[in-house]
Amino acid sequence: MMETQKHKFFEKALEIGRPPNIVSLFPHSKALIVSGKFIDRGMLAKGNAISIAANGRNLFVIQGALKAAQRANSAIIIEIAKSEGGTGAYCAVNYWNMARLVDNICNQFNITIPVAIHADHYGIKGPADIDTAKTEIPSMFDAGMTSIAIDASHLPDDQNLSANIAINPYIPKWAGYETEVGEIKGTEGLSTVEEATFLIQGLNAHDIFPDWIALNNGTTHGLEAASEGIQIDLTAQIHAALKPYNVSGAQHGTSGNSSERLQQIVAKTRTTKANVATALQMISWGLTVNDYGNAQLDENDNFIKLDNEGMTGKIWEKITAYADAHGLKKGDYKKLNLPFENHFLAQPIEVRERMARRVEDFIYNMLANVFNSKDTADFAIDAIIKAGSYDPGPKGTRIENPDQWTPEKITERAAAIDSDKGPEGDFDD
Repeated sequence: MMETQKHKFFEKALEIGRPPNIVSLFPHSKALIVSGKFIDRGMLAKGNAISIAANGRNLFVIQGALKAAQRANSAIIIEIAKSEGGTGAYCAVNYWNMARLVDNICNQFNITIPVAIHADHYGIKGPADIDTAKTEIPSMFDAGMTSIAIDASHLPDDQNLSANIAINPYIPKWAGYETEVGEIKGTEGLSTVEEATFLIQGLNAHDIFPDWIALNNGTTHGLEAASEGIQIDLTAQIHAALKPYNVSGAQHGTSGNSSERLQQIVAKTRTTKANVATALQMISWGLTVNDYGNAQLDENDNFIKLDNEGMTGKIWEKITAYADAHGLKKGDYKKLNLPFENHFLAQPIEVRERMARRVEDFIYNMLANVFNSKDTADFAIDAIIKAGSYDPGPKGTRIENPDQWTPEKITERAAAIDSDKGPEGDFDD
């Protein structure tokens, strides 16, 4: 595409593609912040392409991710999960300030690719969470969210479906919407075709059409301790069963899987969104990671901090001393984001830039060489222009009979599902 034509299309997309909350918050902005629906549409239009959904646990991850997407001309999602950025957050970046950070960085660095702001893993564990969601979710969209994942996978199948139905009126119709079946527990409690179909069919009967479904397909959050990773055949089987409902896959727990495995996910499944969280945190900090995105340990079982990469050695010494004093295990280092965010920001500019640049290089490689998302920005912008609006509408149409999905029949259907929810425990991201 010629640069003059590309600029013309960008300006048109900027004019019509930003949703009302973004226009209200940033009326003079040149950041193309759009519904998550358009990121999904861009991946589908290219075919066998996945957008990284980068968990912006710190400012440097967000900056690096956006600059990588610009280099790759890829549409991208910037997200934060409820555990990371909700009211009990362990990060300074949160549901209510992330859009402002993204908008600022896009304007500062002339980022022109489409970006969605995604509230990941908005967890629902019971009726009280549903009541809270009715005010909290609108407040998040007031603050600039353009996409959300409702995660009631902790609940039994009928309650998961019912929670999604109850919350849906509080999500803007134009917003990207992800649902989830099966908590992310590694090789235990794997999602089944029956469970996934039950959830999507029940939503369909209530005129609810998710853009994505996330599964427990054999991976974990955080530091991957085992080598099993994502179950590709299971994922493909479930996606094939859901094809009539036109829902894409969202892959959680991407950190800890090799490039070869991720390339198979691209080629063999209907996945268009892949979350990357822990790896980006570790990379920005300057720790050694392997191709899987796992932080490496030395002979004493300690993280390996590289000289002249990431944060300064002085700040790293403070972090490790703090972790030791508070009895934090390696998997709990994520909880250091909040107490040390201002320490990171107070470093010299060359240090701050190298923190972001290391993330940029890692994500660029993933976008260009693993997820096949290069030039999907053009496809997403084209989808905006074709829609003529910030809302492309749903991908699916109702094919299920609502009379067969009343509350009583939902309970009855769920009781017939043979499922293994896996072990009890706290499996938040």
